[in-house]
Amino acid sequence: MRLYDIFFYSVSFFLIGVFIASFQLIPAIAVLSVFLISAIFLIYRLKWFAALSFFILAGFFYCNLYGAIQEQKTNISFNEKTTFDGIVVSYPQKGNAQKLTIALQPPYSGKITATVRQYPSFNYGDLIKFEGVIKKPEPQGYADYLSKDNIFGTINFPKTELLIENQGSYLKSKLFKLKENIIAVFHKTLKAEKAAFLSGITLGERAEFSQELKDKMAKSGTTHLVALSGQNITIIVIAISSFLEFFSRRKSVFWFTLIIITFFVLMTGAEASVVRAAVMGGIILLAKQIGRVHSMRNAIIAAAFIMILYNPKILRFDLGFQLSFMALLGIVYLSPAIRKFFKMKEGGGFLNWRENFLTTTSAQLAVIPLLLANFGNFSLLSLPANILVLEAIPIIMIMGFALAALEFIALPLAAVYGWFVSLFLAYELKIIDIFSGISLPIGNNMGILSAIIYYLAIITFVLYFQFFRVKYQNA
Repeated sequence: MRLYDIFFYSVSFFLIGVFIASFQLIPAIAVLSVFLISAIFLIYRLKWFAALSFFILAGFFYCNLYGAIQEQKTNISFNEKTTFDGIVVSYPQKGNAQKLTIALQPPYSGKITATVRQYPSFNYGDLIKFEGVIKKPEPQGYADYLSKDNIFGTINFPKTELLIENQGSYLKSKLFKLKENIIAVFHKTLKAEKAAFLSGITLGERAEFSQELKDKMAKSGTTHLVALSGQNITIIVIAISSFLEFFSRRKSVFWFTLIIITFFVLMTGAEASVVRAAVMGGIILLAKQIGRVHSMRNAIIAAAFIMILYNPKILRFDLGFQLSFMALLGIVYLSPAIRKFFKMKEGGGFLNWRENFLTTTSAQLAVIPLLLANFGNFSLLSLPANILVLEAIPIIMIMGFALAALEFIALPLAAVYGWFVSLFLAYELKIIDIFSGISLPIGNNMGILSAIIYYLAIITFVLYFQFFRVKYQNA
């Protein structure tokens, strides 16, 4: 077995172990199961797989060890009125109320979420005194959602008092401030709904979305537009590298690009989808830099491995992580099969419609079971809706960042330029509005067995058009 295959299967078995551990399986059962799997591989003379299958145990015990360490670090007084201090450790979610992620200070420890009134406004790095009752998250699904971020408690509308500002990371403080300034520029130069939508596309910020806009995006299947992903990273990488190549050498461009991507990830809150895209982008950039041909399969598994080493809970409890990787797998493996099925020509076609069709269709087909399980419906018309809106996304992203940069040069010039940006945003919002009114939803009738059958059908389709059919035709 070749080295890159050993890496792929080792990590794959490790991830299986992490996933099994998330169900809190008894260790003895896990050990016996792995020995049984290894024995089956040996019966079929698959010695490498028999040996590598023990990485399942490595993933299983790593996940359990991680959870035990996090719980040991946590000291929270639940269900009683308590006075405590805490630092805001992530970008606050603001709207009618503020949702803060708080790192408790001694004598307590651990992280909680605090929902507080709209005013006074708090920022990242603020040290706040709280008085109230901390509760364990309920229901169970919400507790699992919070546990992926190692958050073990919630408190609603406690008494608050700002003690000291700027107690967080200096770099993150500046990046969050830059994010706020960019959003402020959008609101100075655009109408409220368009400014909020542009903030979502460029920075993943959805706090100022109206409920009407959220509903329309959900019905039209375009919510992912404001969930930062590989497309956003790709656009940024291309724009930055193209600009820097006029002034620097290739090696310098590589390092500057990596640094800017890292800053962008931190500024936008380091969501699972954008972290995955950034890690994969970094791996591919590094492969090009050192002249090695990269394997997309290994790049995907390496990105997952790095993220799960940092936090194994995201594998089961972070929907953004799951959607991001399933969509990527669909684009990488299902997209070429669909192209062969429809006998489509190479190239993007007029306004890049072929690539948008293949990307959208393959990504959507790959995540249908996840969408049905978590949101209860999937619109059949989301495919044409996404093909139409994706045409303008790269242009809008670049124009959005250019608009923010113009504000530092001359606000009147930014206001004029904002009018052109507004035209593209109006187009996007109109498409979303139209397709939200004619959606064809599929109800949530897909259980675990149905999901397994669905993915087996997808795998069979890919294998036939990517491998077996090609082999048969070349025979």
